[in-house]
Amino acid sequence: MRAFTRVTAVAAVLDRPDVDTDQIMPKQFLKRIERTGFGQFLFHDWRRDPDFELNRPEVAGARILVAGRNFGCGSSREHAPWGLQDYGFDAVVAPSFGDIFRQNCVQIGLVPVVLPADEVKRLGAYAGRELTVDLERRTIADPDGGSVEFPFDEHERQRLLNGLDDIGLTLAHEADIAAYEAARPAPISTLA
Repeated sequence: MRAFTRVTAVAAVLDRPDVDTDQIMPKQFLKRIERTGFGQFLFHDWRRDPDFELNRPEVAGARILVAGRNFGCGSSREHAPWGLQDYGFDAVVAPSFGDIFRQNCVQIGLVPVVLPADEVKRLGAYAGRELTVDLERRTIADPDGGSVEFPFDEHERQRLLNGLDDIGLTLAHEADIAAYEAARPAPISTLA
C-alpha cells in the first residue's frame, strides 16, 4: 500500500444518500481476486446515464469524491473500495460511511473523511474544481481559501501516512517475531 499525505485534485460530487456497495461495484463483476481492473465497472448501472455525475467532463480525472450520507452501506464487498481506488480516487468525503466499507478503505489506502453534512454540502459546490485533502494536517482546503478540519483515528491516520496495511504492520515487528520464534523450543512432532 502506498503512503498518503495529501492530494490536491479535482473533486467529483455524488450527492446521493445510502449508496450501497452493490451500486458502487455490481455483483456481476466480482469474479476476480486482484485489486486492479475494477475501475471500469464502478457505478456500472448508473454510468449508462449520460447525465450521471461521474460522466460530466468537468470531473474527468477526479481523485476526490464528495458523497452523501451512509456511503458504502450494504454488504462487506471489498471490491467497492478497490473499484473507487482503481478508478483514480484517493479520498472520499461524506457525512457517514458504512462501517465495513470504511475499514476496507483504510486497509487499501483510500482515505475516508467524515465531515458534518453541512460541510460536505459546502464542499459539494466545488464539483469540477480542486480541493486539497491533507491527512497530515487533517484539513480539507477549497479553492476559495476556505478550510475545514476533520477528525481521524490516530492509529488509522499513522497507517495511511506510512502506507501500512495489516501485513505491513506485522512486518514492522519482523525482528521481534523472529526473536520470539528463535527463543521457542522446537515443535514436537505428532507424526509417528
